[in-house]
Amino acid sequence: MADTADTRTPAEIEADIKRRRAVLAETLDEIGVRVHPKTIVGDAKARAASHVDHTLGRAYVGVNRAVSDVKAQFVDLNGAPRLERVVPVAVVVVVGVVGLLALGSRRRRR
Repeated sequence: MADTADTRTPAEIEADIKRRRAVLAETLDEIGVRVHPKTIVGDAKARAASHVDHTLGRAYVGVNRAVSDVKAQFVDLNGAPRLERVVPVAVVVVVGVVGLLALGSRRRRR
């Protein structure tokens, strides 16, 4: 067996103990902060906000893509309306609104 005698002076041992106590106290303080209820709640709020931001970002991209796709159906590359597609849709909308108005007035009469 090898001799593991400590060759440090008592002052060096005491300084080492003080240093280790300081490191241990710092570690315990960090643990205390991590498990504090306010820290846990704050972390949960931050994760939730991040998730919401991510979800809203994805939704925005999806909606923006859908709007661009629909717009591309009714506007050419120069930005001019495609009348062959706009007019039929406008007619359907007008007929639908007139039909709803007629239905509404008919129900009021009864």
